[in-house]
Amino acid sequence: MTRWLSDEEQTTWQSYIRMRQRLDAAIAAGLTRDGLSPSDYEVLVALSAATGGQLRAKELGAEICWDKSRLSKHLSRMAARGLVDRCQAAEDARGREVRLTDEGRRVLRAAAPNHVELVRRLFIDEMNETEAAALRSLAGKVVTEVERTDVAGIG
Repeated sequence: MTRWLSDEEQTTWQSYIRMRQRLDAAIAAGLTRDGLSPSDYEVLVALSAATGGQLRAKELGAEICWDKSRLSKHLSRMAARGLVDRCQAAEDARGREVRLTDEGRRVLRAAAPNHVELVRRLFIDEMNETEAAALRSLAGKVVTEVERTDVAGIG
């Protein structure tokens, strides 16, 4: 039997969706001013955080929750712009590694201050510490449940 959302639950869900849509649009607009898409930024951040600035393609896809096809197509576009390199994995000839290039690192460093300022102004500064702690707690619970049930095929 379906457990329908109450009016208050529906309002909560719709409020979250509206917030996410508008925040995503604002973040995308901010990154565009620095010549990046949100997808570019996501890949560059994941690679910059990785040891040696590189990850196996499969690990990168898992880290950012992208399927193989989407990742491959996007990496081709980024490689054409000189932001990443793709090469054979050293320990496994069948595997592919993705490496952040010097240009990718330069572009990320140039975009990061504007991005962080926008995130701070639109999101972080709107919360007090109690709200931030509650959001971290909720996010952790939701991520744990999604990964536990593997609803999105990412767990």
